[in-house]
Amino acid sequence: MSAVVARTGWRAAVDVVVLVSAMAVALIPLIPVYGAAAAVPAIAGGLVLGAGVAVLGALRRWSAMTVVAGLVLAYLLCGGAFAAPSTTIAGVLPTADTLLSLAAGAATTWKQVLTLQPPLGAAANFLVVPFTSALVGSAVATATTLRARRPARAALAAVAPMAVLVLAVLLGTRQTFAPVAAGVALGVVLLGWASWRGGLLRARRVVAVVSLVGLTVAGGMAGAPLVVGDTPRFVLRDEIVPPFDPSAYPSPLSGFRKLVKEKDVELFTASGLPAGARVRLATMDRFDGVVWNVAGDGSAAASGEFRRVGETIDTSASGEQARVRIEVRELAGVWLPTVGQARAVEVEGASDADLRYNDATGSAVLTSGLRPGLSYTLDVVVPDEPSDEVVGDASAASVVVPGVASVPDAVAVAAASVARDAGTPVQIARSLEKALTEDGYFSHGLSGDYPSLSGHGADRLTSLLGGDLMVGDGEQYASAMALMARQMGLPSRVVIGFVAPQDRVEDAAASRDAEPDADAITFTGDDVEAWVEIAFAGHGWVAFDPTPPRAQTPQEDATTKPSDPEPQVVQPPPAPPEPDSPPEDDTEQPQAQDPDPEPDNRPLWWRVLLVAGVATAPLLLLASPFLLVVALKLRRRRRRRRHPDAVGRVAGGWDEVLDAVHDLGRPTSPLATRRETAQALAGSFADRAPEAGAQVAAIVRVLAEEADAVVFGPDTPGDHVATAYWSRVDAALARLRASVSRRRWWRSRVSLASGRERRRRARRDRARGRPKAGAHGAAPHEARRSAQVDQEARIP
Repeated sequence: MSAVVARTGWRAAVDVVVLVSAMAVALIPLIPVYGAAAAVPAIAGGLVLGAGVAVLGALRRWSAMTVVAGLVLAYLLCGGAFAAPSTTIAGVLPTADTLLSLAAGAATTWKQVLTLQPPLGAAANFLVVPFTSALVGSAVATATTLRARRPARAALAAVAPMAVLVLAVLLGTRQTFAPVAAGVALGVVLLGWASWRGGLLRARRVVAVVSLVGLTVAGGMAGAPLVVGDTPRFVLRDEIVPPFDPSAYPSPLSGFRKLVKEKDVELFTASGLPAGARVRLATMDRFDGVVWNVAGDGSAAASGEFRRVGETIDTSASGEQARVRIEVRELAGVWLPTVGQARAVEVEGASDADLRYNDATGSAVLTSGLRPGLSYTLDVVVPDEPSDEVVGDASAASVVVPGVASVPDAVAVAAASVARDAGTPVQIARSLEKALTEDGYFSHGLSGDYPSLSGHGADRLTSLLGGDLMVGDGEQYASAMALMARQMGLPSRVVIGFVAPQDRVEDAAASRDAEPDADAITFTGDDVEAWVEIAFAGHGWVAFDPTPPRAQTPQEDATTKPSDPEPQVVQPPPAPPEPDSPPEDDTEQPQAQDPDPEPDNRPLWWRVLLVAGVATAPLLLLASPFLLVVALKLRRRRRRRRHPDAVGRVAGGWDEVLDAVHDLGRPTSPLATRRETAQALAGSFADRAPEAGAQVAAIVRVLAEEADAVVFGPDTPGDHVATAYWSRVDAALARLRASVSRRRWWRSRVSLASGRERRRRARRDRARGRPKAGAHGAAPHEARRSAQVDQEARIP
């Protein structure tokens, strides 16, 4: 391959500007994934660095492997400022963490981006994706157009922006306008540029192309809705299964009674909590006859769809904005207390990598588990609770909720009896709430309370709604109302969380006025509550509290009745004699016990090997172009040495010596015979290293004479001749190695000079219309004849 000649002048500048601009347009679909403030600097930096390395490589006539090495070096040195700024010093200087983050990000960030909820921001190393796409894309496009000899090949650089556009669309969001606009703009601009670059641009063709593009766009806009209908656009993030599976954990509601028993235990504290705000722990929308659990239908609005989130979280909720800080004390499990709809979640420490959030319910989990001392900050929006007058006659929202199974008959009977006179959906929901709060009695079933079993399955709800006395706590009443609402056609779900008493909220507000940092509210097991949310069109999910007041207990209600009651007054039946104490644990469903984390039992040598592998990854990435060159040369040597024909093996041995000489920077004339080449090499080595050069010259002369004897000899040599010849080739290469410095020998191992020389000779042979001398693919007599023609052509 001849030396690369870079195109210069204003035409080359136009090529670079057009292609880099087209690459910027192709990356527009990635901006909504990160946000403009984070994505634009990373994309701009990648475009400038990639185009700069490609232009410098073309002007300096670098080989392709050298350009690749330059790109890897630019990625490691400058990538921290654009793709992982949090790991750098002053946002610019790379550190060891920067190199590790970039090396790992080049392989793993692509999948992580697909499992995160946009916008991601500039957290961690997520910006590796747009930065790498811009860096590699601009370098490929610029190098192709500047280094190609033929205009038609230079025009192929237009393929690079289109390929990057496809990648950006697959990694992007469901937004349609940006991908369509970018695709149309690239199609028009790149088609015109490629025609001009290839010398095919004509006035009549411009009119025809513009007309064709206009018809295509108009036809697509008119026909696409008829073809695809309401089918959502395909993006990869919709096909990736989130890593967190809530069905693998016990129902949060089944742990209600366990939390109640910890009424004197400080579970967590919350600072900056708005007045009247509820603390949500988990939201459940599926009932299987035994428990309510977190599930969903796999859609983006499902309660079980948890994804990793970036620095910010998009939300359409409106209401009071607040910044809430929560510190975990004794609360266990994976469910993270949240407030309202979060706009950002910042977990202190390394646990933020385990955070998963569901923006449809406002719930969050920490897959590594909660621990004492864990602190995090929530930027939230607390939606306003609409009154019944505001909701008015709004219909039930058309949200998809999972179906319920094994619902007891008592639920349907009670729902129909209570809501038969209600009119609008909100009146139905309010009548269900009122019937439970007014007719029911409250009891946790603990020591000293009226007997009340835990659980909220079909059997427990049958005894609650169909028995003589309705007694329970938030676990049973929330489950009952949610199922009754489903029977009346209202989409409902159950929420377990915490509600602070009004007196503590007022004390916190007073403390906030006196000292901003002294408004922390401590939550215990006595504050746990369960409520129901029902979706109304235009108003979203509205909360209902079906649990009776805590003071409304069977004992109190019985003692406050008149001493001489009227006969028609129905009294609550007396408590059963000496009831059995309720079990300490929930007997109806498994407790929300989280398994202890498994210890790391891997041996020490494995952990040391893992750390060493991560530490050497950047070095291997930087050395990969050179290792590839060495591997290709070893493959070439093996093919020569194992050629099926003995003449081909001998000719290949001589070629191996010539390649080593060329890589050492001592070219030979392509028109010289083997003997002339050996003579020239002898003089070259003798001048620079007299003692070693004399040995090299002697071995090279012998190799040249033996190669001529085999190629021009009348007999076909045996395999032993080729084997002996290669032994002398190995000795000659060893002498060559001893005649130069070690540094120069290693540089020759990664040099591409021999490959370029081979391609030049191949083009010369094709131009002369015959196979090259000693061609491996030629038969022995053809190789001899070709070499003889070369020899005769040089005789005057």
